[in-house]
Amino acid sequence: MRSSCVVLAALLALLAYYVYIPLPRSISDPWKLMLLDAVFRSAQQVSNTIHYLGLTHHLIALNFLIVSFGKKNAYSTAKVKVADTNFDGVEVRVFEGSPKPDEQLRRAVVYIHGGGWALASASMSLSPSGISHYDDLCTAVAEELNAVIVSIEYRLVPRAYFPEQVYDVIRATKYFLQPEVLQKYKVDPDRVAISGDSAGGNLAAVLGQQFTYDDSLRNKLKVQALIYPVLQALDFNTPSYQQNKNSPILPRHVMVKYWVDYFKGNYDFVEALIVNNHTSLDVERATELRALLNWTSLLPESITKNYKPVVQTKGDTRIVQEIPQLLDAASSPLIADEEVLQRLPKTYILTCEHDVLRDEGIMYAKRLESAGVEVTLDHFADGFHGCMIFTSWPTNFSVGIRTRDSYIKWLNQNL
Repeated sequence: MRSSCVVLAALLALLAYYVYIPLPRSISDPWKLMLLDAVFRSAQQVSNTIHYLGLTHHLIALNFLIVSFGKKNAYSTAKVKVADTNFDGVEVRVFEGSPKPDEQLRRAVVYIHGGGWALASASMSLSPSGISHYDDLCTAVAEELNAVIVSIEYRLVPRAYFPEQVYDVIRATKYFLQPEVLQKYKVDPDRVAISGDSAGGNLAAVLGQQFTYDDSLRNKLKVQALIYPVLQALDFNTPSYQQNKNSPILPRHVMVKYWVDYFKGNYDFVEALIVNNHTSLDVERATELRALLNWTSLLPESITKNYKPVVQTKGDTRIVQEIPQLLDAASSPLIADEEVLQRLPKTYILTCEHDVLRDEGIMYAKRLESAGVEVTLDHFADGFHGCMIFTSWPTNFSVGIRTRDSYIKWLNQNL
C-alpha cells in the first residue's frame, strides 16, 4: 500500500512538472492555459514519434489527432443554415444567418481558419482536446450578424505548399463574389468582408493585397479583419518574439517550423532562422526589405522597451537561395509596397500581449495608417495566441469570449 502511494505521488509529481510552465500573472486563466498547452504538446510529441517511425508525416498525424476529435458534420439550427459545398473546386462550409425582416440582402464574411497552414478545419467544433472551434465561431458570427459566412477549406501542408493555399482562397473568394453567386445567397455585393486568424489571417491579408492588382475586384471587399495574423518571416527577434519565445500555444521555434513546412524547406535551417541568419547584412535583398519592418520606428516605446534588434553581419546565404519565398510579399504581406497598402479597405487587427506575432500586427497597423487606410488596432493585454476560438467548455477562456465579442462588434458596426 505504501509503495503504491509512493508511485502515485511520483506520477503526480511528474505530471505536475510536465504541465507547469511559468506564465505572467497578466495572462488569462493561467492554469487552464497550462493544461491546454500540455495537451497540445503531448499531441505534438505523439505525432513526432509517428513521423520518426516512418508511418506518416508529423503534420498529417497531428492534424488527425486534432480533427478526428472535433470534426462536425454540417448541422443547421433554427437561426443558422449550414451546408458543405465547393466554390470552383475548393471546399467551403457556408453558414447562413436568418435575414432581418426589413433586410432583402445580407452581409457576408469570407473566413479563413488558422493552424499554421497545416492544421485544423472549417468543420471543427468543440472537441475533448479543446484544440479548435471554427464551426462554433462561424455559427456565432452568422447568427449575431444575420450574415452569410463562407469558411474556406484550403489545402493543408504537407499535401500542398505555398503558394497553393493562396490560390485556393483567391479562387474560392472570386467565385463567391460573382454576381449570380451573391444573388443566390442574398448577399449585398457592397458589404463583403475578408477575415482570418493566425495563418488564416496571413492568407486573408495576402488575399486583400492580391485583389488590389485586379481593378475588377479592388472594390469588392468592404473591410478586412485580421486576428493575430502571421505577417512576416524576415525577423524572428521582434520584441514580441523575444518576450514570448516560450509562450503557449505558439512558441517561437514552433512558428519557425510552420514557416519552413509551408515552404517545404529544410529543418536544418530552423536554428539559423531563429537568429535571423537569413536576413543578415550580406543578404542584399533582405537588406532592402528590412527597412519596411524596422520595428524600432514602427513600434511604440511601450513595446520596444529595452529589446535590441538582432541583425547578423554574416549569415547563411543558402537559406534565401533555397527558400526565396521567405522574402516574398505573397507570403509576408507586412513587406508589401506602400502603393499596394494604399488600396486596401478599412481594417481591423486584433493582437494579444502574450503572442510572438503581436508586433507584426501592430507594425501592419502602423504601415496601413501611414498609407492612408483607416485601421482599428484592438489589443488584449491578457490575450494569448489562438485565444479567440476558445470560448466553450472545457476551454472557455475569459479573454476568448471578450476577443470574439469585440471582433463581432466591430464587424457589426463596420460591415
